[in-house]
Amino acid sequence: MSAALGAVACCAPLSAPTLSNDEATATAELFKALGDPARVRAVNLLATAAQPVCICDLTEPLGLSQPTVSHHMRKLLDAGLVEREQRGKWAYFSLKRDAVEKLAAVADLKGVCC
Repeated sequence: MSAALGAVACCAPLSAPTLSNDEATATAELFKALGDPARVRAVNLLATAAQPVCICDLTEPLGLSQPTVSHHMRKLLDAGLVEREQRGKWAYFSLKRDAVEKLAAVADLKGVCC
């Protein structure tokens, strides 16, 4: 399994006493998947949607072509942040709730700094 495919499963909180090389790599891959503004906006759109979103409904709000949106969604899928469901010729995406909880836990630095 590549680091990206296991990123969500292998991440450790940044506030952990130590991180192994594998945990640091997986955590970096997760943040790398979110390292593009279009992907952050796509996650935002999915987070505020009541149901899975067709990729065709992401192109206009993101201001990108369908192939470019597909590329970004593949990165989020590979990182384990979204789920993909094929309905006819269209792909529908939704956030993986466990991945969102894991991401929140990874980024939680309350009480650690300053």
